Amino acid sequence: MRRIVVCGISNRALGMFIEPVIHDFDAENRIVGLLDVDDRRLELCKETYPELQDVPVYQPDQFEQMISETNPNTVIVASRDDTHIDYILRGLALDLNIITEKPMVTNADDAVKVMEAETKSKGTVTVTFNYRYNPYHRKIKEMIIAGKIGRITSVDLNWYIDTYHGASYFKRWNRKREHSGGLSVHKSTHHFDLVNWWIDQLPVEVFAYGALNYYGKDGELNPSPQDNRFCGTCAEQLNCDYYTRWSNRRNSQSVKDDHIQSSISQSNEPDYTGYRPDACIFDHEIEIEDTYVATVKYDKGAFLSYSINFSLPYEGYRLAINGTKGRIETAEYHEPSRVPFPIPEQTIDYFPLFGSKETIHVVKGEGGHGGGDPVIQEDLFLGIDPTRQYEILAGAEAGAYSIAVGEGVWRSSKSNQPIKIADLLKVPTLHENQ
Repeated sequence: MRRIVVCGISNRALGMFIEPVIHDFDAENRIVGLLDVDDRRLELCKETYPELQDVPVYQPDQFEQMISETNPNTVIVASRDDTHIDYILRGLALDLNIITEKPMVTNADDAVKVMEAETKSKGTVTVTFNYRYNPYHRKIKEMIIAGKIGRITSVDLNWYIDTYHGASYFKRWNRKREHSGGLSVHKSTHHFDLVNWWIDQLPVEVFAYGALNYYGKDGELNPSPQDNRFCGTCAEQLNCDYYTRWSNRRNSQSVKDDHIQSSISQSNEPDYTGYRPDACIFDHEIEIEDTYVATVKYDKGAFLSYSINFSLPYEGYRLAINGTKGRIETAEYHEPSRVPFPIPEQTIDYFPLFGSKETIHVVKGEGGHGGGDPVIQEDLFLGIDPTRQYEILAGAEAGAYSIAVGEGVWRSSKSNQPIKIADLLKVPTLHENQ
């Protein structure tokens, strides 16, 4: 029986971990402790899941007490990004297994601490990169393993975030680099991990440009230079294109937040103590980037050309992977209900270097990320699928390399210099094909 404590009763914790443990994997798993800085979150968790009514609750400074009293063997970490490091290190010091939401931590220095702590612990670290489990992404991995395109030479990945999703990062704690590592860490680590995993190569150097083009005090669509506004109470709502695109004159909105879900209006306060996830996207304190382009060099000779933009008319990505024997292409539109025009079905196109193009229609499953979330949940709570022919569940090293690339992106954009991954992760210089 896996005995689990959950650190950070976030929206992600509720939907991704707590609910499936209670409803789908209760024969093999039991939640024995809940920890969060906010008592109201703990209350709402128990209101949502009465099965947890008798589970003891703790504050962050009571971590060791929780472990002593509940005797878990697994810690799930789903708190704010910058707090992950504390729970991971404290758990490893007690020889516990760690399951952490991505990003594992917010900077490369902390990633090094996690890897070092894991080597001294009987516990292990698992990072829940659920994008790997998307059926399209698994199919691409299988095609590469099968040698369909030969040795990987280059990858083009362009990611698009729409104004609803993109603005949400700038309304919340994510807008402070000290909390999130910036969006090249908080968001883009998903994408860097995908590429690292697909091509099975280690990143060695990154060069990038980044800018704050849409949000912050100089955003061109800022109704006025005022500070400290909140969407739910702002007198300039109808003059804000970001607000009116997704809201109406009834002055109510549902605020997207991976860590909480809250409905806010002029007559209501947020559901959680001392925190509003509807801060103005044009505040002066915003200084992280909302646009990146980057090039990454890998140890076996591949190159990645990457871009991400957090304020676009639709959400999705375009991908091309080139090899010595051919090319794979795919494009996806996320959240079809938010795309204001007809969109095609996602397929994977395979172009052999010599021969006929093949179009692959991938079978999707039920659940989030095209059915990927239920599959990773099975691996987490039932054990890794023994019939799968390749590794997919990520560990601390994968988490560290994705974070190092993300940190390298924003550091390169600030310094206008290439960043060596080995310098960030304090490892011997990696072999590079010339």
